[in-house]
Amino acid sequence: MPVTDSNTQLPAPIAKDQPARQKLWPLWLLSLVAIALVIALALWNWQQWNNQQNQQQILTDTGDDVSRLERLYGESGSEQSERIRALENKLTAQRDLIATQQRQIDHNARELLEAGNRTRTDWLLAEAEYLLRVANQRLLIEKDIRGALAALKAGDDVLNESDDIGVYPVRERLAKEILALKGIADVDRTGLYLTLEAAIDSVNQLTDDALVNEQAPGFVTRADEALGDEPGGEAGMLSQGWSRVKSTLADVIVVRRLDEPVKPLLSPDQSAYARLNLQLMLEEAEMAVLRGHQELYQRALIKAGNAISDWYDNSNPQVAALTETLSDLQDRNIDPSLPDISRSLELLKARLEGRQQAAEPDNDQQNSENGSGENDS
Repeated sequence: MPVTDSNTQLPAPIAKDQPARQKLWPLWLLSLVAIALVIALALWNWQQWNNQQNQQQILTDTGDDVSRLERLYGESGSEQSERIRALENKLTAQRDLIATQQRQIDHNARELLEAGNRTRTDWLLAEAEYLLRVANQRLLIEKDIRGALAALKAGDDVLNESDDIGVYPVRERLAKEILALKGIADVDRTGLYLTLEAAIDSVNQLTDDALVNEQAPGFVTRADEALGDEPGGEAGMLSQGWSRVKSTLADVIVVRRLDEPVKPLLSPDQSAYARLNLQLMLEEAEMAVLRGHQELYQRALIKAGNAISDWYDNSNPQVAALTETLSDLQDRNIDPSLPDISRSLELLKARLEGRQQAAEPDNDQQNSENGSGENDS
């Protein structure tokens, strides 16, 4: 069968209905609106967060400012408190100064009033009291017998000028004290000190030649003592021969004596040490003179004399002079027993107190009379 025939016999095709296309623009519109709202909300939230951060920063700054203000206020308050306390202290000091000045003014006024009421006798007694105080100080502290005696004599002369018969016991006691001081040998401490200084200078000038040598006193080189004196000589050749033999033997024979201990020679270092040791002993004696220590003074001089006799040759003129000087100084008494001269001062003070007590009732009576006279007027 032909193809064309079969095609003509097929049924006619049926047309299909096309589905209608959906509209998407509302959905896009809603999406855009939603996106815009999200963006707007995000912007608003970001703005709110920024505002919150700004407010937080403002609060923090405000808190810092408040703390700084409180600190400044506290510091200023403490400074003001310190200033107030300083002013109060100054005010208290000024008040104390004013009170002290007022007391001083009152004291000076009383002194002037008392000075105006004092007589010439009162002034003379006060001067005598001062002189007696000086005498006691010179004797007890300085051990100056001459100065104490001069002060006592001056005080007695001042009491002699006064017309107060009540100083008779004082002058009687002064006469005894002056006599007691005159009976004491005055110690010339300055002269003793200067003498010891001269001895120290003499020790420093000693040389090694003044030291003990080996020939004295342990060795003797005399031929007469080695061989004896010539027992009655004969004239002629025998006498001359004997003289030559003696001179020859004197050069070669040395006789050693053992009746005294042999003193060893000193080396240069030991010689310097001996001088230094002797100088220290004499300086110790000087300190004893200034302090008035008799035992220390004598002990130092004895040690110095023994050192000189042990290590130095007494035949040397300088050593002999030094030994003689130290021997003379040992006999000096630098600490004599001192009498008590304070009794006259006590009697004079009692007399002054008695005069003051006698003058006070007179002043009170005079003041009462002046007061009654003013009331009558």
